[in-house]
Amino acid sequence: MSDYLLDTNLLLRFCDTASSQHPIAINAIATLLKRGEQVFVTAQNLIEFWAVATRPKSANGFDWTPQQTEQEINRLLNLFLFLEDSPVIFTHWQKLVLQYAVSGKQVHDARLVAAMLAHGISQLVTFNTTDFVRYSNIILIKPSSVK
Repeated sequence: MSDYLLDTNLLLRFCDTASSQHPIAINAIATLLKRGEQVFVTAQNLIEFWAVATRPKSANGFDWTPQQTEQEINRLLNLFLFLEDSPVIFTHWQKLVLQYAVSGKQVHDARLVAAMLAHGISQLVTFNTTDFVRYSNIILIKPSSVK
């Protein structure tokens, strides 16, 4: 059994039935769960999810109400294991952003990697592997490659 963190972009496509990547997200997650893998989300994922889900469609969001978004987050929390935040995540994050000269929006991805390091998780399932390729200490998995 292996441990996997799901990236926010995967969670968004998992929940967005209108996305062309929805079937790929469903298949990847279902396969991991059927295999009995440990599948995790973090507070960072859920905060990012909330931001996109409640944003207007004109700003590349879902335009969901806070109540609808809360229901979806509760569903995700029932499906996946939750990694607690801890002070050590910040310590890992600070080292990562300095080591890899991370700036701008990429700092959020660095925090996901920091959570992985803090909890001993090495595998990240993401549609955006290019956003994480700089981190040599994690294994990137495209959802379409989960079999």
